[in-house]
Amino acid sequence: MIDDDSFSEIKQIFIEEADEGLDIMESGLLELNDGECAVELINDIFRAAHSIKGGSATFGFNQISEFTHLMETLLDEMRDGSRPVTPDCIQVLLESVDVLREMMEAIKADRQQDSGRAREVSKLLEEILANKSGAVPATSSTPAPAEAAACTAPAAGAGGSWKISFTPAADMLRGGNDPGRLFRELGELGHLTVVADHSALPGLEEMDPEACYVSWQLTLDCEEAIEQAQIEEVFDWVIDECKLVIEAPATAGGTQNTPDEAADTAAKEAVESGDATDAAAADKPAPVAARAPAADNSRGKAPVAKRDGGSIRVGIDKIDSLLNLVGELVITQSMLNRCSSEEMIQAGDSQVSDLLDGLSQLETNARELQDVAMKMRMLPIKTTFSRFPRLVHDLSLQLSKKIELKIVGEHTELDKTVLEKIGDPLVHLVRNALDHGIEKPESRVAAGKPETGVLTLSARHEAGNIIIEVSDDGAGICSDKLLAKAREKGVVGPDEKISAEAIPYLIFHPGFSTAQEVSDVSGRGVGMDVVKRNIQDLGGRVEVKTEVAKGSTFTIRLPLTLAILDGQLVNINDSTYVIPLLSIIETVVVDESRLNIMAAESPVYSLRNEYIPIINMVHVLSGNKQAAGDDQVKEIVGKLLMIVESGGKLVGLVVDDLLDQQQVVLKSLDANYQQIQGMAGATILGDGTVSLIIDIPGLIETCFGGEENSALREMAAA
Repeated sequence: MIDDDSFSEIKQIFIEEADEGLDIMESGLLELNDGECAVELINDIFRAAHSIKGGSATFGFNQISEFTHLMETLLDEMRDGSRPVTPDCIQVLLESVDVLREMMEAIKADRQQDSGRAREVSKLLEEILANKSGAVPATSSTPAPAEAAACTAPAAGAGGSWKISFTPAADMLRGGNDPGRLFRELGELGHLTVVADHSALPGLEEMDPEACYVSWQLTLDCEEAIEQAQIEEVFDWVIDECKLVIEAPATAGGTQNTPDEAADTAAKEAVESGDATDAAAADKPAPVAARAPAADNSRGKAPVAKRDGGSIRVGIDKIDSLLNLVGELVITQSMLNRCSSEEMIQAGDSQVSDLLDGLSQLETNARELQDVAMKMRMLPIKTTFSRFPRLVHDLSLQLSKKIELKIVGEHTELDKTVLEKIGDPLVHLVRNALDHGIEKPESRVAAGKPETGVLTLSARHEAGNIIIEVSDDGAGICSDKLLAKAREKGVVGPDEKISAEAIPYLIFHPGFSTAQEVSDVSGRGVGMDVVKRNIQDLGGRVEVKTEVAKGSTFTIRLPLTLAILDGQLVNINDSTYVIPLLSIIETVVVDESRLNIMAAESPVYSLRNEYIPIINMVHVLSGNKQAAGDDQVKEIVGKLLMIVESGGKLVGLVVDDLLDQQQVVLKSLDANYQQIQGMAGATILGDGTVSLIIDIPGLIETCFGGEENSALREMAAA
């Protein structure tokens, strides 16, 4: 008999192979949808489905096996030529892939599978198999009557009271998601009553300060009718990190119908009225075009990398352990380097030469071991990019747009941790480009453009960093409209001057949106600020370039790995600190003629016709209050001013001296001491001392976040 551990290990292999098979099926179906009708392509899809069916039957997952058998039958008819490859068939097979993903997620989580949707899609597959023409009976571009009734019934009356149960996952707050901001957005739809449930709070000694133990019961009273999709849009960014239950307002008869109940009612009414076609349509799911895109939520994590002939699966815990050892080796090598000082050479020690040779060899070996260990964590960005063909396909149908997706540099590799965390920001940027950037076909033709818009995702290595670009050939961002909207919302003062280069970065302000109306895809101003914050948490930055009527490009610059970073060592008040090289623009000597004092007696530095706010690091790190007015000028004249950038903002840091540039091993402050605002972590230098690594975005927020620094904050925003 197979013991439990062995069974679990084999089951995990089946799950990973099933995920790979689903990726093959989805990408193949999307290629078929684009007109590629090669027999070998259909064979690949069929083989993937057949493997999933066999594996699920072996483990007793009969629901998956039976469902996949229907898909396999349809694919078999398509590959032997007895059935034409039609858009209807492809669409239903894509829906089937989504159902299989949901079933696999249920297996991973050891929870009961939702058989309702599986039955719906199974019935649709059976209807197609019964119709040799390949057409889906009663399929149209609009939702079936039952589903349409379920979607629109709550909005048919004059508003009502929505009941919402919101239970966040324990680690939701770690991603920077603030429930209060969600509630404020929800409150714009009507009168919101919030009741918190603290029953899950542990004792103080057991409490994790970063975990969420509270859930909320919300009541949203609306005077006017709203769609459920408007409520779901508010929670869109955290939908994978919470349990969300939404109850529609009571109907005129005083009862509430869930979507399934509404569908059953519509089907029953259709049968009683003798309309068999409507009854069948009511029992059938709507086309994908009428649904919220499944690819967005069901594929929140990067798929497992595909196996090849020369690769093995390695547990991430083993790789992390190896990386920690490499870090210690790098520290040891730095300590031994101190032995190569000029004093030892002049001492004439007979063993100095051998010691220097050994140190040189150690340095070479340490570098090679570091490179190998880092490569073990490297995965191609294709594992993240692979979710977007389906997302673009679904959203283009939903938005009635023609969009071509181009992917460049999909084999570019980066750290697995970075790869997992960059997925959600990229999804939001792509959704915004599809909704707000690329115009509808008729608008593009009127503007002299091809009716099909182009969205390009690209990745490349550049100067030891990973560069990811999301670009479109759409309408671009109008600076005048953006600035006017910012003044209207109070983000920018009435008489405040902002450079043309800084205006596009206003879209990253919390709650800011230029959309004329809220859609199911975007437009509430919730998300772009989270995109920026998540990218900054990865040690990167985002840049925006846009041209009206030509399109926009969002460029994300990230480190290749989060474990080791390139840093500039600086001396501040006789202590050594590390500043990430990725954030540094340039360093200049402070010239008194270029210094100016703002109204709040805060200094700024004039550099190439731009005023840059200054942070005197001596005062910030010592906790002492900065000197006032002219005294500040005297303190910093002649010192070094390091110009750093974060989120499109330039800030000058006053430091005493520049030391070496070197790679440093990032150590967590939170795990070894406690979190310090404005510090990203710590490292151990060659002399054994601990040096803090400055977090540039956090430092700027710390210095410019208070009301007392409003003038500086405005300068930084400009």
